[in-house]
Amino acid sequence: MRTVLGQMGYDQVPQLTSSRMIDVQKELQIVPDTFNASTNRKRALLIGINYEGQQGQLTGCHNDVGNIKKYLIEHKGFAASEMLILMDDGRHHTPTRKNILDAFVKMTEYSQAGDVVFLHYSGHGGRVRDTTGDEDDGYDETLIPVDFQKTGQIVDDDILKILVKPMKAGVTMTVLMDCCHSGTVLDLPYRFSADDSEMHVDQGFQMNTLLGKLGQAGDVVACACLGLCLASILSDVLG
Repeated sequence: MRTVLGQMGYDQVPQLTSSRMIDVQKELQIVPDTFNASTNRKRALLIGINYEGQQGQLTGCHNDVGNIKKYLIEHKGFAASEMLILMDDGRHHTPTRKNILDAFVKMTEYSQAGDVVFLHYSGHGGRVRDTTGDEDDGYDETLIPVDFQKTGQIVDDDILKILVKPMKAGVTMTVLMDCCHSGTVLDLPYRFSADDSEMHVDQGFQMNTLLGKLGQAGDVVACACLGLCLASILSDVLG
């Protein structure tokens, strides 16, 4: 994968993590074959932050959201009415820390067994010193909301607690993170990177971190977190 993406001009490569083992030789299904359109719903949360007027301003995150929205509607059958979009463009809900976390909560509350959730984040990612001792490298990965200077960053421990653990069993959730340090930002136990031939257990992962109050692994929602550059590839696919 690293060689192929390098030939395509991408100097960074995606990483896949999941709450369950995935056969990476098979197509990753955003909408599983078991989805029943008459009884279940497809929902999306799309977040794009350009940090306009701030140091470290970005330019392509709003375009990323547009590309993902178009892809989900045209290729995966999502309805625009079932999408919540957060962007710092003055026309959508602002991607503040509170609004992002509130959106995570809404996704867990609304989604029922058999539903599909797609979450996309395009913006800055970071890392801070781990204070709980659950990170093998000593750092927590973070998402950086537009108002981070006042409210702080969103730590991976919070994402696990607010988004992953409360998601009901039977919900299929795919998460596309287009930011730095994104590969492990959901704190999931299984990992596949560019130099691997198959998915494997993350040796630094503490399984009880994910299971916690859930108790049984069968109750854990299947989540996938893909790192930087896939949004750019999608823009090429959509033209």
